[in-house]
Amino acid sequence: MNELDAAGITGPALRAAYAECRRINACHGRTFFLATRLLPARARPAAHALYGFARMADDLVDVPSPGTDPAVALDKVAGLVDEVYGGGVPAGPVLAALADTVRRYGIERGLVDAFLHSMRMDLTVTEYATYADLAEYVHGSARVIGLQMLPVLGTAGPLAEAAPSAAALGEAFQLTNFLRDLGEDLDRGRLYLPTEELAAFGVDRALLAESRRRRVPDPRVRRALAVAVSRNRAVYRRAEAGIPLLRPESRPCVRTAITLYEGILDEIEALDYDVLNRRAVVGRRRRLAVALPELARAWFSASRGHGLTLRT
Repeated sequence: MNELDAAGITGPALRAAYAECRRINACHGRTFFLATRLLPARARPAAHALYGFARMADDLVDVPSPGTDPAVALDKVAGLVDEVYGGGVPAGPVLAALADTVRRYGIERGLVDAFLHSMRMDLTVTEYATYADLAEYVHGSARVIGLQMLPVLGTAGPLAEAAPSAAALGEAFQLTNFLRDLGEDLDRGRLYLPTEELAAFGVDRALLAESRRRRVPDPRVRRALAVAVSRNRAVYRRAEAGIPLLRPESRPCVRTAITLYEGILDEIEALDYDVLNRRAVVGRRRRLAVALPELARAWFSASRGHGLTLRT
């Protein structure tokens, strides 16, 4: 069954809006998109819509169109979000799909506002001294994404019981992004790894920039990143503890996403922490090795009438 049919999305314009979000997810979120293939078909469009909105807002800041002001663009998006929560249907496929998802799943307005707030922080804040200072940004840029997804995933009990682990899931993914994208973020003038944590190992922004410019790894950077990786793994464990609190049909998606995304940390270690000059990527073979057994189990469940479908 087509996933749009499974979700009861019938109007041609709305189907086209969700299809565009799916395209965005497939194009830009390879790991997340692969994991969504393990969701029940009816839940996948909402996952694509939430990803599409997050990607759109993030791109307004990171890759703005020539001649545009990211702050003005974010203000415009905030106005469209007002329209979404006022019961309207904004123009544009991503916002139209978001509006439908918000209504179907009761996504709280505060979660969307917090995300946009963190996107605005990227326009003015270039570094953070401690993890406590970073917490506000991580909450809006990542933890709320896990909380937005929670109603889509569904829970075996009260939503509030699963919320801390869902928030930790978003945080774990974001901390991994900070490590993987350290060099690219430096090129944009940003440093997300807390400066006081780095300073404990004799690392500062100047050393990072010099190591990137000269393409020569520094042992002090390696030691600092090794500690950051260990910290990141601990957050994954908190997220993993929440998997049994989800609806059974959503657990393979989250379990696979954790395995694949934490695999980036394995690749960082395999590169001897040289993320300033090399990109840590989980290869296609490994991604398929992780996902295919779960897909097979999902197919088997569907064949026994458990309600899952894998066709698009």
